Amino acid sequence: MSPSGPGAQDPGPPGAVPQLVLEVDPALWFLLAPRHRRPRFGLPVPATDTVGHVVRAVGLPPTEIGPVHLDGRPADLDRRPTAGVPPGGAAPVLTVGPRPRPQSTRSSPPRFLLDVHLGALARRLRLLGLDAAWEPEAEDAELVARALREGRVLLTQDRGLLHRGAVPEGALVRGRAPDEQLDDVLGRFAPPLAPWTRCPRCGAALVAADPHEVADRVPPRALAAHTAFRRCTGCGQVYWRGAHARRLDALVARARDAARPGNGAGERGAGGPSA
Repeated sequence: MSPSGPGAQDPGPPGAVPQLVLEVDPALWFLLAPRHRRPRFGLPVPATDTVGHVVRAVGLPPTEIGPVHLDGRPADLDRRPTAGVPPGGAAPVLTVGPRPRPQSTRSSPPRFLLDVHLGALARRLRLLGLDAAWEPEAEDAELVARALREGRVLLTQDRGLLHRGAVPEGALVRGRAPDEQLDDVLGRFAPPLAPWTRCPRCGAALVAADPHEVADRVPPRALAAHTAFRRCTGCGQVYWRGAHARRLDALVARARDAARPGNGAGERGAGGPSA
């Protein structure tokens, strides 16, 4: 079929690079350049370029796209969409959909790795009992290597990081405030939650601790008012229900709702991370 409708471009004269028409789901438009935020647009694509090349070229990290169809048929990222199309011939149509939610992961429950900018999100995920490693000093290549080595989903707001072909699994975290980011991640992956089982500081497991065991690490007032304490098996930090308990309870309640499959949390385009 020849390109037609809003945004389609003429394939050009014989001898030109083959043309491809893209139809990108509106949920992904925030990732596109303004000139491409429309129902369909055309661009020249050499016959050697793959679908993966095309989506990256227009600003779509492969981690953010879901079903891809070429002229109505499923296509993977290694497919060459204009291979065999003569210059000036009918332009194939590549349709790109968003990643389905909730998204399955290779490890179950999912294990996360967060980049330097997402420390507050990492603490919230740990509070909810999720395996969330945080690398504040790691370079991009180190993050990718660890995600690959440990089977972790790389969480970042850096689109360029997710364009790396070596990223095994990743997600572009949407939202500016940590609570918005948490809603997005929980809505996307719907992980099982186990609040108060991990240390928010380092992510290691928490275990019940006898008051006498932790007396030297707890203020006298807290020791007199509480009998239930938990100790981190990693960094040794001691926790109890203190002044922030109600706020944390509210965070957990909100998180349980956000992680419920089908609630649509985080399904937004505008207001996502900047380029």
